[in-house]
Amino acid sequence: MAKGASQLNRSAMHLLHRAGQCATDIFTSEARASGLTPRQFAVLMAVSEEEGLTQTDLVERTGIDRSTLADIVGRLLSHGLIQRRRAKEDARAYAIKLTPQGAKVLREAQPGAAAADTRLLANLPPAKRQDFLDSLDLIVTTARK
Repeated sequence: MAKGASQLNRSAMHLLHRAGQCATDIFTSEARASGLTPRQFAVLMAVSEEEGLTQTDLVERTGIDRSTLADIVGRLLSHGLIQRRRAKEDARAYAIKLTPQGAKVLREAQPGAAAADTRLLANLPPAKRQDFLDSLDLIVTTARK
């Protein structure tokens, strides 16, 4: 094996984990003023795209595990960024909705999130960026089946 090469550098699982760490660091740097974490941002985005999602729906849409999502929802509730009410379809579930403050925080965070995406993708040659996103989407959508 060449000097500096490692089996870890050929492991898709390891490299995806490391890329995720890089993405989180870049998001934190670019969207610092919003005070949101990448996962909180994802939850707010999902709720803004479809008001009334339940926590189970949010688990499916974001890929965040159930217990972590419950913690995130609790934090977003305590910061007044979302509201929840009993879902009409299932009285055991809660429907989540953005508050006006949540919509404002999300709007303010979006430029930082877009800048984070731009910075992250800037590490790839322009001709490979869409293929990279398509490949990640393929991994995510087929792994969930």
